[in-house]
Amino acid sequence: MRLTTIQQQDCLILYDADSLCDAAGSHQIQPALFTASYWQRRGRITGEAPGRGNSLFVKPDPDCYQEWVIRHYLRGGLIARLSRNQYLWMGRERTRAFAEMRLNAHLFERGLPVPRPIAAWVSRHGLTYEAALITQRIPGARALADCLNDQQISKDALKALLIAVGRMIRRFHDHCLDHVDLNARNILIDSQHKPWLIDLDRCRLRRPGEWKKANLNRIESSIHKFDPSVSVTPLLQGYRTTD
Repeated sequence: MRLTTIQQQDCLILYDADSLCDAAGSHQIQPALFTASYWQRRGRITGEAPGRGNSLFVKPDPDCYQEWVIRHYLRGGLIARLSRNQYLWMGRERTRAFAEMRLNAHLFERGLPVPRPIAAWVSRHGLTYEAALITQRIPGARALADCLNDQQISKDALKALLIAVGRMIRRFHDHCLDHVDLNARNILIDSQHKPWLIDLDRCRLRRPGEWKKANLNRIESSIHKFDPSVSVTPLLQGYRTTD
């Protein structure tokens, strides 16, 4: 990957030059890339992702299967009443978009199952900023949460899937990733039953510690939230398995 930063007035964009060069029409690096209107005018919006909102699926190349996910950073909870999309400016490398872009690129280059990062955008407004991130969409993937409630998935198949998820989490832990929001919505399963980890916002690399156990407790709680009858024993079995 070739990460490059450009500045246009009050906007900063960190992007992977290789990814954008591969896109048809060589989309110009500009803040408009992160807006719905840019893609609407071109008829390239293919859908949207569930969650807090403002996550779009777009097709940069009409002749290619590849899609991108555009996600704007939005606050949740009570603080969202004060400001839904504004964050305190503490320097460009400490913005949520730049931090996630660089962490995502770091993990992607080491062969870990994360979506390829495309570009991060930050727009500064004095003491605050807003931001967005573009990543490559994983073809045919759906959330682990949806698989838990799928009656067409047999118990044996679900057990095998949870073992694979446990092994995946162990790989990330071995690379010192603390995923602060490890839940069944942030784990995607592709058409080959391979698990992927998404949404690295506020995540970081850390020395080994109790945070690993906290990650496992969080995913266990999330799985039981979607289906209390599902046993997490296969996941823990996969986590403890070393290749």
